[in-house]
Amino acid sequence: MYSMWKIMCCLNLKPHKHISLHQIHKIMLFLAKQKNAMEGGKPTLPLVYQAVQALYHDPDPAGKERASVWLGELQRSMYAWEISDQLLQLKQDVESCYFAAQTMKMKIQTSFYELPPETHTALRDSLLSHIQNLKDLSPIIVTQLALAIADLALQMASWKGCVQTLIEKYGNDVSSMPFLIEILTVLPEEVHSRSLRIGANRRTEIIEDLAYYSTTVVTLLVTCAEKSGHDEKMLIKVFRCLGSWFNLGVLDNNFMANNQLLMILFQVLQRDETSTNLHEAASDCVCSALYAIENVAVHMPLAMQLFQGVLSLETAYHMAVAREDLDKVLNYCRIFTELCETFLEMTVRTPGLGMGDLRILELLLICAGHPQYEVVEISFNFWYRLGEHLYKMNDPALHRVFKPYIQRLLHSLARHCQLDPDHEGVPEDTDDFGEFRMRVSDLVKDVIFLVGSMECFSQLYSTLKEGNPPWEVTEAVLFIMASIAKSIDPENNPTLTEVLEQIVLLPETVHLAVRYTSIELVGEMSEVIDRNPCMLDPVLNFLMKGLREKPLASVAAKAIHNICSVCRDHMAQHFQGLLNIARLLDSFALSTDAAVGLLKGTALVLARLPLEKIAECLNDLCAVQVMALRKLLAQDSSSGKSSDPTVWLDRLAVIFRHTNPIVENGQTHPCQKVIQEIWPVLSETLNAHQNDNRIVERCCRCLRFAVRCVGKGSASLLQPLVTQMVSVYQVYPHSCFLYLGSILVDEYGMEEGCRQGLLDMLQALCMPTFQLLEQPNGLRNHPDTVDDLFRLVTRFVQRSPVTLVNSSIIVHIIQCAIASTTLDHRDANCSVMKFIRDLIHTGVTNDHEDDFEVRKRLIGQVMGQHGQQLVTQLINTCCFCLPPYTLPDVAEVLWEIMVFDRPTFCRWLETALKGLPKETAGGALTVTHKQLTDFHKQVTSAEECKQVCWAIREFTRLYR
Repeated sequence: MYSMWKIMCCLNLKPHKHISLHQIHKIMLFLAKQKNAMEGGKPTLPLVYQAVQALYHDPDPAGKERASVWLGELQRSMYAWEISDQLLQLKQDVESCYFAAQTMKMKIQTSFYELPPETHTALRDSLLSHIQNLKDLSPIIVTQLALAIADLALQMASWKGCVQTLIEKYGNDVSSMPFLIEILTVLPEEVHSRSLRIGANRRTEIIEDLAYYSTTVVTLLVTCAEKSGHDEKMLIKVFRCLGSWFNLGVLDNNFMANNQLLMILFQVLQRDETSTNLHEAASDCVCSALYAIENVAVHMPLAMQLFQGVLSLETAYHMAVAREDLDKVLNYCRIFTELCETFLEMTVRTPGLGMGDLRILELLLICAGHPQYEVVEISFNFWYRLGEHLYKMNDPALHRVFKPYIQRLLHSLARHCQLDPDHEGVPEDTDDFGEFRMRVSDLVKDVIFLVGSMECFSQLYSTLKEGNPPWEVTEAVLFIMASIAKSIDPENNPTLTEVLEQIVLLPETVHLAVRYTSIELVGEMSEVIDRNPCMLDPVLNFLMKGLREKPLASVAAKAIHNICSVCRDHMAQHFQGLLNIARLLDSFALSTDAAVGLLKGTALVLARLPLEKIAECLNDLCAVQVMALRKLLAQDSSSGKSSDPTVWLDRLAVIFRHTNPIVENGQTHPCQKVIQEIWPVLSETLNAHQNDNRIVERCCRCLRFAVRCVGKGSASLLQPLVTQMVSVYQVYPHSCFLYLGSILVDEYGMEEGCRQGLLDMLQALCMPTFQLLEQPNGLRNHPDTVDDLFRLVTRFVQRSPVTLVNSSIIVHIIQCAIASTTLDHRDANCSVMKFIRDLIHTGVTNDHEDDFEVRKRLIGQVMGQHGQQLVTQLINTCCFCLPPYTLPDVAEVLWEIMVFDRPTFCRWLETALKGLPKETAGGALTVTHKQLTDFHKQVTSAEECKQVCWAIREFTRLYR
């Protein structure tokens, strides 16, 4: 007792089984003083135990956080192995055992290399002992220990036939059966776990081993199912385990087709009295089985049994509907959808024949008839895929076969999109039902070609024209019409024109939701308005009414934006009206996006005005935003408080971004003078908020579009802008300054007179950047800085490579790039790889420029100095750091190195491959000598980049 509670004695606390809050507080103060407890040697068990208690029971969040941090350090230390083992032996309580079991699992997953091979057997025996001793304490502890055992088995090459061993040891002991099945459930699941890097060779060996013993496992599960009687929990475990083995794809389909377990599965699903939990487990298992036989031709015996079994569930579905058991209804719909997904190829290739039986579509349409929209939503992915297949096949005869099914689906979707009759106000876009309607809209756009957009649109319109449906039906029909309006040819289409004419005449007395969706439909019919300019005035009058009403303002603004985008030339005559709206923007109840969209539309129309009018109109358009920024700056200086200018900066940015008039060579850009006049306000705003990253980002974004707008017409801003950027960046290294720098290099990098100044800017920005990235975990903590830095230097490579490569900063940039190749941040890694690729490419491409030989010599020097290090780093990062989606970028870099100097690259690659580990920590063979030589040959003999990419993809699987 004394050794267990020694810490409490140190703190003058009386040891009790249940610790008081006061005692927890004193313990946490003690822990807080133990800042580097792991550095001072192994922490005592009592200290660890009290930290666990604090983690779960300390009422102070700060105390919980301190305990969490301390325990996290313990889990990363070598001591975690022994301490976890001791805590599991003590079996003190659920919390400490759960922490220990979880730690053991985590250590096996991530730090198995810490253990010498001779300890692996002892660890296995210890874990099996723990799971047997703790099997009745808590299911979550059993799961964690089962995962630990499974992960150990996958990594421990010396543990041969682990499935057979476990079944022989525990298969005849009823009390051990629950944890045995838990291990057998998680074992197949962990084979493809991303937490384990066991490599393709070991994974293949394991899958073959599991396939060999799969019939033994299924036989055990059959026995358990037959003996379970009314033990529902055991049957759930059996189904979960079977599903896990189906998912791995190792079960023999002939053996399973005639297996008793399959019959039990469908009996459970057909029984009306089956509980919700058991029904869900059985449904999951059937879905796993269907997914496993997606290549139907290879699994024909099992496919036929599953096909017939699922078709037999229709009656059970209707019973669940009658009993209003939504959980079971959703389960059946999942099964029906998975059946359709599995047999999709057969359904499309041989509709109505054999297992292309179209009754499976009937099952989905029955589900689509259920009043709850969540049911039909389950099937959406199948309908997407069916549409995609039929579109690619482009067979009119086949389209006719499936057209009636799509028509019925669309009818059901229109009904599901109806709002409640007592709904007030406009439709909500952000709630669950609003998101469902958005998904319906996407699905309709994808399958409408099978019915015919115009045919469907006309049918929908006729239901409104000829009948007098309730408002909720009218609104849903208009919603579906809006989904397909853009896919209809607007040329000489009287129906479309008639619809527009009727919508703009809608009285204001109709339900608000109908007016809202009508405005959406008008916005989607911009192409029709462009072909029928006589409709422009009535449409704009209709939309202006909506703009003045709070609930309709944002949707009306979006429709005006759409019309401005499509009808730019026709809208030029209405520019003054748009300008008046822009001036009064904040008098309308607009969302931020809607307001910015209106300004975007106005800027698009502005760009179509005569050049001589653009400067004045742009000045008017920007005036409101500039005045607001000046007012904020004046308020801030007088009050000492800081106001948020982002709304105005974003509005200016969208104006600059979309004002793109056509300017002939030699003409002064009409926006140049306006931007020069606005610059002082932007500069002052940037200075006032230089410590706020969010506002500085918006300032830089605004300046970026201003520079892009006028191009080299912004030359007068270059020096003051660069001076301010560098000055602020020394104190506040916001990465957006690097991005803005890349825009300046892109615009001015080819101007001889600007190159040295831009290089000075780069060097000034690089120093604080390197200091930031050289901090502990600097690269990982600042991926945006890495991304923007390499965007900047890539622009330099593209615009003035000799200037960059001749500079003293290039060595530091290349070293930073090599270090950054390990970063698994998508954008940052892409930027790094693009920089290296483009840098080497400048020495490869003879673009007939005078400096090609200079470039080639300079890149040769760079590669001579850094080539081996770069190739070794790239091979290692591919194998151990980077996710698969980054590999095409790495392949491009390796390809460029090889094109530049193939013989030298061959030697560098050979050296890099020799340095790779050949075995896992568990003693399994990671890579054979033949696999290494094959990879080397595939890469070095490649004739195009994609061959390098394929080779890397296959090779790195050996280390994943």
